[in-house]
Amino acid sequence: MKRKIYKELVNWKNTELGRTALLIDGARRVGKSYIAEEFAKNEYKSYIMIDFNRASEDIKDLFANYLEDLDMLFMYLSNFYNVKLYERETLFILDEVQLCPKARAAIKYLIADGRYDYLETGSLMTIKKNVKDILIPSEERHIKMYPLDFEEFLWALDCKFFMKQIKTCFEKRQAMGQAFHRKAMDYFRQYLIVGGMPQAVAEYIDSKDFDRVDRIKRDILELYRADIIKHAEGYEMKVEQIFDDIPAQLQKHDKKFKLSSLKKEARFRDYEDAMFWLYDAMIVNMCYNSTAPSIGLKLNMDRMTLKCYMADTGLLISHAFDENSIVSEEIYKKLLFDKLEVNKGMIVENIVAQMLIAGGHKLYFYSNASRDDVTSRMEIDFLIAKNKIGNRHNISPIEVKSSKNYTLTSLKKFKNKFSQQLHVAYVLHAGDFKEEDGIIYLPLYMTPLL
Repeated sequence: MKRKIYKELVNWKNTELGRTALLIDGARRVGKSYIAEEFAKNEYKSYIMIDFNRASEDIKDLFANYLEDLDMLFMYLSNFYNVKLYERETLFILDEVQLCPKARAAIKYLIADGRYDYLETGSLMTIKKNVKDILIPSEERHIKMYPLDFEEFLWALDCKFFMKQIKTCFEKRQAMGQAFHRKAMDYFRQYLIVGGMPQAVAEYIDSKDFDRVDRIKRDILELYRADIIKHAEGYEMKVEQIFDDIPAQLQKHDKKFKLSSLKKEARFRDYEDAMFWLYDAMIVNMCYNSTAPSIGLKLNMDRMTLKCYMADTGLLISHAFDENSIVSEEIYKKLLFDKLEVNKGMIVENIVAQMLIAGGHKLYFYSNASRDDVTSRMEIDFLIAKNKIGNRHNISPIEVKSSKNYTLTSLKKFKNKFSQQLHVAYVLHAGDFKEEDGIIYLPLYMTPLL
């Protein structure tokens, strides 16, 4: 399955020339091991993949016992895996490296040796258990891997050129036209309900059986639950509480995460570690309230006012509609044909958050619930900043609309109040491209182009 991250791996190999190791950080089942091995097969003369989920203690101990004698380390690994090593042409893949902290710590010495390249994959990389008693190597570069984005999903469906038409219309600021728009929305709804987890996408392509797709997604959710119990030591119940409550929180009108729904009188500091655990595992995407739409959205971030989205919308659907342990084919078909009588805002806003993250944006929103000044009371779903920062007109507000009938009261108030700080205002909706009254209306499938 073709992934955009592959180009970044090639660029790392060609520019770093062994001066750094590369760590691919991502949620479980997002495709880290697969892409690492594909890269090794195509770009190196030989490779050794050490899966620390399966490796014996003897193999793990090599990285502690032979740092002073790397010749012996390489000899042992070469013989155990039956792979010939070639200087500057062999890649070592340290798969699920968080399970062997001493191997991660050894990167400093392996890079200094200079003979081979090193690619690490892992999750939960910063929790205390996985970094305790080791020195994090400064020679380690990080890269994040997310579920398939919309364009990658189209590639998987063998619709390689469809995104080119979408990009052309976006750049020219013109409508797709009825036929193309309808087709693009069909593909987008498929992406919405299947999601971007590679295994689920592969099953959908092979079988078109939604029950089988859902079973795979549900297996992934159970894997996440097992990880919570195993790794969220000391606060696993709080992590599980947050995880279970995500669909209900997103179902609310303002979608802000209210801790009071978990426990009366709950305080943010009591749940902060649990929230960070889910974020670090890349199971969720956090979106924070930025109290002023100006340069440096992070500088005005209110950490206690946030939204908590699932990192994959396909998983959110399986997570939300789980009364009978599996989402029925009927529900999937209703979602596919836009006929399900539920608040679709939860699902649509989640997919927008997912696409913005994949496109390199940090997630911020704007909320002002002033009781004293009605004119200042407004909610904006997302704020994004221009890539090139000027002195003014840097911030774009984004409103997400899941239905055909909607108002833009908050967006218009926001534009009037902060006109000096704003770049372009966007509405993401199910309709085609249009520009009206200084607002650009984009079809949802154009979100990755922002």
